[in-house]
Amino acid sequence: MELKGKVTFITGGARGIGLSIARKFAEVGSDIAICDVNEKSLDEAASALKASGRQVMTGKIDVTKFEEVQSFIQKILDKFERIDILINNAGITRDGLLVRMSESDWDAVLDVNLKGTFNCTKAVSKPMMKQRGGKIVSIASIIGITGNPGQANYAASKGGIIAFTKSIAKELASRNINVNAIAPGFIETDMTLKLSEDLKNSMLKMIPLGKFGKTEDVANLALFLVSNDSAYITGQVIQVDGGMVT
Repeated sequence: MELKGKVTFITGGARGIGLSIARKFAEVGSDIAICDVNEKSLDEAASALKASGRQVMTGKIDVTKFEEVQSFIQKILDKFERIDILINNAGITRDGLLVRMSESDWDAVLDVNLKGTFNCTKAVSKPMMKQRGGKIVSIASIIGITGNPGQANYAASKGGIIAFTKSIAKELASRNINVNAIAPGFIETDMTLKLSEDLKNSMLKMIPLGKFGKTEDVANLALFLVSNDSAYITGQVIQVDGGMVT
């Protein structure tokens, strides 16, 4: 699968799953634009990605603010004259039981995870519609399907992304824009490595394949979903969870 001549915009692309997707796409020919809130991580990611020989753009962007997103999208269009692929990956957690969860923790997670997905999808939709083609992939979570104690805000945000994906896929299909979501299970990232060993061990027992996923596992599926091989797939949510949820 090749992405030569394509331009990809990845939110939260400086670390973890986002950076893994950026690396994979750059390896197969896509120019890359990534945004993140951590400037140091952006610089480090840019250096790593430029080794692929592809053009790389970075932006310190808060995806909860539509004006910032729209401004960065315009910079991408000014430089590359197109946007072919959007990966909605930016996400945070603020875990806690509902009775102890603050309103600010609820709002922060919904704002970054769900509103950020809305902002970025809306911003790229117009140029993709003009191009009469595009691929949008949002990173959801199996928690958005199953729920999880202590993660009501996270589950609501990821479940919202799933419903949003199904709706937008129907809106944009007539313009040849495919919209899908990936629902990772337990993937080894900076976010999940902060979990206690007891929790990790209990989760491992729930995974039929008997191992945690790698960010590359998500990146490989993302590459398929933005390639020509997935031309007849839209509105779908595909799990990458080792059989954890069936």
